[in-house]
Parts: sequence; C-alpha cells; structure tokens
Amino acid sequence: MKQNAIVLTNGMLADGSAKTAHGLIRGSDRFSLLGVIDHEHAGKDAGEVLDGKHRNIPVWSSINAALAQPVKIDACIVGIAPVGGKLPAELKLILEECIRNGISIISGLHDFISDMEDMSLLANRYHVTITDVRKPKNRNELHFWNGKIFEVQCPIIAVLGMETNLGKRTTTRMLTEACRREGLNAQMIFTGQTGWMQDGAYGFVLDSTINDFVAGELEHAIHTCYRETNPDLILLEGQAGLRNPSGPCGSEYLISANAKKTVLVFAPKRTYYVDDPSWGPLPSIESEIELVRMYGSEVIALALNTTGCSTEEAFGFQQKLEQQFGIPVLLPIQEGVGKLVPLLRPLVNQ
Repeated sequence: MKQNAIVLTNGMLADGSAKTAHGLIRGSDRFSLLGVIDHEHAGKDAGEVLDGKHRNIPVWSSINAALAQPVKIDACIVGIAPVGGKLPAELKLILEECIRNGISIISGLHDFISDMEDMSLLANRYHVTITDVRKPKNRNELHFWNGKIFEVQCPIIAVLGMETNLGKRTTTRMLTEACRREGLNAQMIFTGQTGWMQDGAYGFVLDSTINDFVAGELEHAIHTCYRETNPDLILLEGQAGLRNPSGPCGSEYLISANAKKTVLVFAPKRTYYVDDPSWGPLPSIESEIELVRMYGSEVIALALNTTGCSTEEAFGFQQKLEQQFGIPVLLPIQEGVGKLVPLLRPLVNQ
C-alpha cells in the first residue's frame, strides 16, 4: 500500500534542484503525493508548475497548510537535491514540525538526517522513522561483480546522458511504462534516490556506493530482477555522463551491466557542462555516440531535454537529428516515448 506523502522544495519547485520532487510529481509506485510545500508557488498546482499539466497536486505555503488538509500524512520527503547535498536550515525546522506531528522523514540528501542527534532523538520521542535513502549499505551487504550478468538473457538497455540533470530517470520510467502499456514486461533498475522513491523494487544508489562495489551492485540488481520477474527487457537509469567532469559515469552500464543498447539523452541548447563555461564545453553528440559504440553498445535512440526550446524548436531539432542519424529522436515531455516501443519489441525475440 502506498504511503501518503508531502514534499518540501524550499521555493525551488520550478528549478532543476528540485528534480526529486519533479519525479514524484510525475508518478510514484511507493508514495501517493498529497501536495508540495513551496512558498514561492503556493496556491498553484504542482504539475502545472512543473510542465503545464494539471495533476491535482496542490502547492501549500507552509507545513501548517499541509496539516490542515483532512488526509493523514505518513511521510515528508525532502524534494530537493542541491549541489553538495546539504540540508537547508529552514527545511530542518519544517522537518522538526513534521516529526512532532507524527510524520516520518524521507531524504535523499548526502547530509544524513538520521545522523543528526537532535533529529534522531526527536524521531524516537514521537515514534517516527527517518530514512536517508543515500545512506550506504553495510559492507557485508554489498556485492562484487562476478560474471552473473551473462546469465541474463533479456535485452538490457542503458538510458545514458551527456551530463547531469537531463531527464535520464524520467525517460527511463516513461519507457518502462510505455512498454508495459504495450504488453511487454519491462523492468527498471533505479540508481538514484528519486528512483527509489518512485519505484524502488530493484536497484541501488550509485553515488553513495563504495566504488569497488558499484559494478557488483549494478550486476546484482539486474540479475535479481531477471531471476524474480522474468522480464522481456530491462532498462537502466543512468547517472551523470561518460565525460561529465564532476563525476564521470556510464562505462559501468555498458561493460559491467552488459547493456548492448543505449538511449542517449542530451539538451540541444546546452553548450557547456551545467551551463557553466568554466566546466568546459560539452562534446558533440556524434562523438558521444561513437564513444558508446567503442564501449560495445549501440545508440538506438536519442531523447531530447528541450529546456530553453520553443515547441517549434523542439520538433525542429527532432526532425533534423532523425535525418542526421537515422534513429528515433524522442521528445519525452512533448509527445512521450511510445514511438520507440515498436523498435524494442523485436529485441525481445532475438
């Protein structure tokens, strides 16, 4: 049964830093989202703030407004992922009020709330839990890579990006749902805190896993999913990018996870990593496709993050790139990802 949850975004609901909230607004198999607390967008619908789609998710100005609604709140989720992963002081005050009202806390920050003595004592006093999704597993729970990935006989498809904050998780989830609607047993492997909050059946939080165990945890999640669900195909949520300077990531998916097919996400209007010239220019999409090929995988589709694009520009980029590369180019926000499913189905029968 889903838990009823509220989400905190600290005035950042329309910002990329609230990507955890954005994922939950788009859907979750773990939580029923009652509303969002964000003083900058109070009175609006969270879905409309996010992408113009009304989802009947109210935005409240304060925790008191949230508590005034008639449905019991089970959990309060920290919905932001700021650089450095620190808990803002103003959010800590809201979390304390939630605990006093019997509401458990869920956080994906690097700043572990359960390690804060005052918060831990308060949670014990009011008999609620604090879950830090990014908290590393005990070492005796971690797995080394051992070659079991080669027992997986269904297609494994990586959804990778040129860098961070592009929509890799959203694209992966949308592809999973689109395949299921067409009768395919598609399973998603999450690799981040929001993926755990949205689904959480199979996966791990990559960026808080000791490096020696990343390949093994990825293999273990895929192999367990394959053994338990007998899927037609498995989709892997990517992290960062193969050449992202702040944390290169992606080769694990192509080598350790044996993903022979890749959907590549990029933003056609983004020139520099994180839009900051000091980080250096983004490589060309042609060179990224070639790099993926050199790792032994084939880019079978592109997916566009169209931030900064008008609708006309988005479809113009789509048409141009499809002509250039001869593969489907997805516009997940504008038209979904369903056009790729007919191309995935033949892979299942190979």
